[in-house]
Amino acid sequence: MPDDHQHADDHDDDHWLSDEERAALSTPLPERAVVTALAFTGLVAAFMMTLVTPLVPSLPRILDVHASDSMWVVTATLLAAAVATPIAGRLGDLYGKRRMVLVLLGIMMAGSVLAAFSSTIVPLIIARALQGMAMGVIPLGISILRDVLHAKRLGPAVALVSATLGIGGAVGLPVSAVISQYLDWHVLFWVAGVLGLIGFILVARYVPVSTLRSEGGFDWIGAIGLAAGLIPILLAISKGNEWGWTSPAALGSLIGGVLVLALWGWYELRVSSPLVDLRIAAKRTVLFTNLASITVGFAFFGSTVVLPGILEAPTGTGVGLGQSMLIASLCLMPSGLIMWAMSPVAARLTAAKGARLSLLIGIAIIAVGYVVSIGLMTEVWHTVLTATAVGFGVGFAYAAMPTLIMGAVPPNETAASNGLNSVMRTLGSTIASAVIGAILAAQVVTVGDVTTPSSEAFRLSFAICAAAAVIGLILTILLPKHLAGDSRSSLHER
Repeated sequence: MPDDHQHADDHDDDHWLSDEERAALSTPLPERAVVTALAFTGLVAAFMMTLVTPLVPSLPRILDVHASDSMWVVTATLLAAAVATPIAGRLGDLYGKRRMVLVLLGIMMAGSVLAAFSSTIVPLIIARALQGMAMGVIPLGISILRDVLHAKRLGPAVALVSATLGIGGAVGLPVSAVISQYLDWHVLFWVAGVLGLIGFILVARYVPVSTLRSEGGFDWIGAIGLAAGLIPILLAISKGNEWGWTSPAALGSLIGGVLVLALWGWYELRVSSPLVDLRIAAKRTVLFTNLASITVGFAFFGSTVVLPGILEAPTGTGVGLGQSMLIASLCLMPSGLIMWAMSPVAARLTAAKGARLSLLIGIAIIAVGYVVSIGLMTEVWHTVLTATAVGFGVGFAYAAMPTLIMGAVPPNETAASNGLNSVMRTLGSTIASAVIGAILAAQVVTVGDVTTPSSEAFRLSFAICAAAAVIGLILTILLPKHLAGDSRSSLHER
């Protein structure tokens, strides 16, 4: 995009800012409050992804449906998040990032209320899809931080908001487990709605109006094409174990989605105002960061699948540790807490040595953690150690990724580019769910009437997560080395 489109001057802002909004821009910016508001909305959005996890075994009974149908309550959230995030990012670049954060939180609250009044599967699936759209607030929040914060506060703030993707899920899981175990399941959604309302109020009160915007119009054809390509691919990956990987449904969805995305890419390269600027996405830094994001998303989600399986499997099988869902959730909580604790450390490392090194260190810690876990899976503290190591590494990696992205794209493309990066993380998580799910389902041990994944299945899952992290290391090494010294200077250019 031409340079004269990268910054909006004060005169051009007049036509989209009200008198009240212009007055707000003239007041001192409460930077700490801005960071708190955006971090809170990120936590709420991430919480939506694990909100119903404790309910999954009970959903067929609660909704009176087949187990395979009940999983749409989870799948719908994933699909909506993947599709809505890059679209919301582009809309934010065009029409205001703060405005889009408020819109997404409003949609999430509407989904929460609908779910709270639902007792059948169809409205609950719709509600969960609406909740999943809130995931777009995380990349939008990161982009807002770049627009409004002083350079000294930018690195730690970006690291914290980026880490909320992991923190919200890990810390929110035990909350969901407690509510599911001791209260009516509808309370989960009332809590979600209240959290969304608090986030909405915080953003409306403290986050300034966006003035840095792209020119051009919204690419509706590109948005429809992206959805038409992503949904069948993610559907095939998430449902492949259930449908059969060689079934017409799985193969048709996968091949059809790839073909649609190929046509979508051809179109995006030729439209004047694309949904995703593929020329920017093809830059070496952006491309390899996004590919590394897939591996980190895979490795992180792997821990949330494998560790609860080990903790909750009955001890009588000789494999599991016989813990409840609540205890299993508490064992995963250190993963989220360490991400929160490490975000300022990762930011300081990024400031001193560059985001590339932070990403390398983070992925290396993940790889080592999984290698060690292959031989440590017989005690509860072993799982806590693995969760902590993975959280430590993911905290560094998630802090580095948006810095790498924003250092390589124009300021008016940050929301869309960060949105695409979030989709890559989601893609990695979806692939992990399918691959590890297939392994745990294929290698089982039966004692009496109890069947559970075998020790070999868990160890193989750990090994595959370690291999994914190694691939991520290789991709990170391929990033331009000059980023180690240049990333922050380019990031802070206004």
